Amino acid sequence: MVVSDQYMLNMQEINKTFPGVQALEYVDFTLKAGEIHCLMGENGAGKSTLIKVLTGVDSPDSGKIILDGREIHARSPQHAQSLGISTVYQEVNLCMNLSVAENILLGREPQKLGSVDWKKTNDKAREILQNILGIDIDVSKPLESYTVAIQQMVAIARALDNVSAKILILDEPTSSLDINETQQLFKVMRKLKNDGVGIIFITHFLGQVYEISDRITVLRNGKLVGTYETASLPRLELIAKMIGRSLAEFDEMTKIKLETRKHIRKEALLQAKRLGRASLIEPFDLDLHPGEVVGLAGLLGSGRTEIAGILFGVEKPDTGSIIFNNRDVQDYSPIGSIKRGVALCPEDRKAEGILDDLTVRENIIMAIQANQGWLKYLNLQQQYEIADKYIKLLNIATPSADQPVKNLSGGNQQKVILARWLAANPQLLILDEPTRGIDVGTKAEIQRLVLSLADEGKSCLFISSELEEVLRTSHRIVVLRERQKITEFSGEVDEQAIMRSMAGSEQ
Repeated sequence: MVVSDQYMLNMQEINKTFPGVQALEYVDFTLKAGEIHCLMGENGAGKSTLIKVLTGVDSPDSGKIILDGREIHARSPQHAQSLGISTVYQEVNLCMNLSVAENILLGREPQKLGSVDWKKTNDKAREILQNILGIDIDVSKPLESYTVAIQQMVAIARALDNVSAKILILDEPTSSLDINETQQLFKVMRKLKNDGVGIIFITHFLGQVYEISDRITVLRNGKLVGTYETASLPRLELIAKMIGRSLAEFDEMTKIKLETRKHIRKEALLQAKRLGRASLIEPFDLDLHPGEVVGLAGLLGSGRTEIAGILFGVEKPDTGSIIFNNRDVQDYSPIGSIKRGVALCPEDRKAEGILDDLTVRENIIMAIQANQGWLKYLNLQQQYEIADKYIKLLNIATPSADQPVKNLSGGNQQKVILARWLAANPQLLILDEPTRGIDVGTKAEIQRLVLSLADEGKSCLFISSELEEVLRTSHRIVVLRERQKITEFSGEVDEQAIMRSMAGSEQ
């Protein structure tokens, strides 16, 4: 089917605000019948919010959604589905213990004498899979007996058959699929496209974007960057639009970085050799030296957070090894890492960092207490001394150490997490997006702090979606793409060369 020139979906000037956050600001989005349209952007860009507004999970503050020429107001995902808008999420939300047929027709099974007619149910499910998706499997078997790819297909079949779907939203459907399974999904997507279904495809794999999509819409920080024909947008330009490459000159931190480089020690503190875990990160080598800041550069989903997690012991590797301080690591766990002198400031400070109901003091002393063991409890005087020291050192804006941490701003919460790990005096500090969602002034403070820690002889692994920040703060930069380490840069680094490596293209 030739892609229509007419828009079946037109979202106009969509605004959505949450407390303290402008999630979407006058965002436009269009979709044509028989089109595969990629929605791109890093974490916090607004992709999920836009989809939630479209599918009735969230109501827009203002703006219009026009479907097939008439304005719609989806009140819930079920209402959106009745309008012809179906969504298949990254995590398949079906019942694994039920059969394929039951999952496809759950609640709509053919009946016979007041009970389910299983023959007709299986026949109808088999027909749906063959006619809609072109696959032939035993629909009487439990869904859990099939691969993730088949489970995705079943979720798509249910979404398309439940109503007359005009729009199919695929949210990171390939994140758990191998190459062959991804190609199977793409075959189905092309068939649906030929049948006139408009597909919104959310993915962080650039190669897949260019393989399957007709158009690309890029969001950044809740704003529309633009919509482009895929064939006319080089990969390098796409990355530049996604990460918001700034042309501003580097500030005094560049000079600080050059000065601190003199203090990097030759002997590695940590050596990772062919370290990896299936489906998370391909085997990689990485050396981290005392006095050095190593930056991880790569797009969302490239493997940055996965490397942080595996080095800290959140995930146990299934291949390779780590040598830390000239000793083979045997205990791959967060507690083992803390005892070795490794600290992790996680990407999601709300879910994995701060404990909302505890005070600033209690949050700060947590890592020290965990390292000592709960039988060697820090007395209150020691706790206040430690908390007050780091509140002053990091300039944490709080009325007192006993203030609930949930009452602090995002930037000050981030400083509390940093204080927790600095108080534990780690040898290696892993910082995963330490400046996300905080103001420019606090960002600069944290960047200076990272360089000062390196100057004291600590090793830092620095992860940020902002390439300029990685360049400004890191002595050496490791580039990741699609869960693989691609290359390293050190010395005077060419920003364009890093972006080309991230894109996997010389364009």
